[in-house]
Amino acid sequence: MRVAVIQMNQGSDKAANIGQARRLIEGAIGADRPDMVSLPETWTNLGGGRDARFAAAEALPEPGQTGGEAYEFLREVARANRIHVHGGSIIERGEDKLFNTSLLFDPDGREIARYRKIHLFDITAPDGTGYRESALYGAGTELVCVKAGEVMLGLTVCYDMRFAEQYVALRRLGAEAIFVPSNFTLQTGKDHWEVLLRARAIETQCWIVAAASHGSYEERGATRQVYGHSLVCDPWGHVVAKCSDGTGWATARIDPAVTARVRRDMPVLEHRDARRVDALDDARRVEGLR
Repeated sequence: MRVAVIQMNQGSDKAANIGQARRLIEGAIGADRPDMVSLPETWTNLGGGRDARFAAAEALPEPGQTGGEAYEFLREVARANRIHVHGGSIIERGEDKLFNTSLLFDPDGREIARYRKIHLFDITAPDGTGYRESALYGAGTELVCVKAGEVMLGLTVCYDMRFAEQYVALRRLGAEAIFVPSNFTLQTGKDHWEVLLRARAIETQCWIVAAASHGSYEERGATRQVYGHSLVCDPWGHVVAKCSDGTGWATARIDPAVTARVRRDMPVLEHRDARRVDALDDARRVEGLR
């Protein structure tokens, strides 16, 4: 399976963002002929504050029914090009809150997976900038793993990548590749982006597919920056495709033979299961050695 990660510089204009996504996807398909494309986190909106986020939000339909503008755009791309489309994440309008929701469509334009971001980005960056995703968004509660073609895919979003246990759980569910659409801040990205993604690949022995936003955007009168550097990592932790600065795409082939060889030669999941110990008992043993 050939996968293209699409790197965008989206803003608060939803129609312009959809147009940008269309142009980049068309470019990737024309140049690289991927079997799947993957978009960044909240690619229909970045910046503009609360009102812009609610304006970009869509109530997601029941599978098979007609959805909003972004939802139908993703379905159209999948059907027209006979490819799988991983829609990064879009802003889902829930009953009480928004959700940061990832969607996956098959080549017939059918929705085959829906994942709500579990870990919400409530942090203070090194430059003092505060991010409070939970002020607008609700947290998801379910892991999602689905087969696309011949590859089992796990779905995550951005900040999830800092929680290794979620990725190990997806490996246990059968994941061979894990998607991580992101809007990673420049401050954290320059130090943590690639090393975290490579670590998740090595721990789980999965391919990591991470489409990210790049560049500047406006948030309530202030300029913020996201890191970009969209990439694909193999199960050994090698970065096999990566975007430079600016908008664009990078394409790599997910090779099941590589996955099988890495897992055969270093069976870490089997070792993890064989050596699993109760955390409390383990802590007591460590305490007893002091």
